[in-house]
Amino acid sequence: MTADVWLPIPPDEIDGLPEGPEYRFWNGEETFPADPADCAFYVVPYMKPSPLCVRPLPRMSHLEVVQTLSAGIDHVEPGLGHLRRGVRLCNARGVHEASTAELTLTLILASLRGVPDFVRAQERGEWLGGFRPALADKNVLIVGYGSIGAAIEDRLVPFEVARVARVARSERTTARGPVHPLTELPALLPEADVVILSTPLTEATRGLAGADFLSRMKDGALLVNVARGPVVDTKALLAEVESRRITAALDVTDPEPLPREHPLWRAPGVLISPHVGGPTSAFLPRAKRLLVDQLNRYVNREPLRNVILTTGAPTD
Repeated sequence: MTADVWLPIPPDEIDGLPEGPEYRFWNGEETFPADPADCAFYVVPYMKPSPLCVRPLPRMSHLEVVQTLSAGIDHVEPGLGHLRRGVRLCNARGVHEASTAELTLTLILASLRGVPDFVRAQERGEWLGGFRPALADKNVLIVGYGSIGAAIEDRLVPFEVARVARVARSERTTARGPVHPLTELPALLPEADVVILSTPLTEATRGLAGADFLSRMKDGALLVNVARGPVVDTKALLAEVESRRITAALDVTDPEPLPREHPLWRAPGVLISPHVGGPTSAFLPRAKRLLVDQLNRYVNREPLRNVILTTGAPTD
């Protein structure tokens, strides 16, 4: 068997790939670059639909590693049941933190300072003054305090926020302070002026920001979702923003892409960006560095980074 590596970036554009494997370029085209049965290391195409990403998996009978180029893995989970035991699934921790954190701050500042209103006023040639809230002195709650959540807090610090509260699946302590477990979320929500969702999409987080969650947010609070669309209950969010009790800034939506006639487009106090947290100029160099590191580790039989799960393991 040939130990093939499937890459969604042309291999001749990645400096430092180790010798040994046969590198195949595949970025979701209809025709596979080689027999999927020979693939040992599969790098999933980036920002492609889930059905396309998992299409070769049932035929990858000798697969050892699935590497995503995204922080989330929900788009490949539907295909994991086709894999043999022992396949390691790795995410792209370290690739998207900077870009996603940048966009998070952009959405917060744009929403609070009324930038969408200024853009519309500029198109009308109207000088739109007025008093706007600042990020300074606000209480911020980060729900999903992994590497992206930590990167967001790093960028919040210079803005002189009053407090940052952190929530993750389990309680722990960091250099910046305590991380609260999800069970404490109901008590933290009423204190937050800005609530940031940066959690992975799992069965535990699907619909997390539902009617009860949103009702606990204080009047005038801002909800920012840079996680996954289904973390928020869209119907419940629409009810809250249409009452003008809270506002929202969303890089992800449910459904996605958002249909042209969906009421979220025109809901008051809602700013939408089209899932662009990760795809920036920072992506490609970081993605290449990750792949070179992982493939050198793979060839040298060293522990891989960012292993999220191993198929067939008891923790699946």
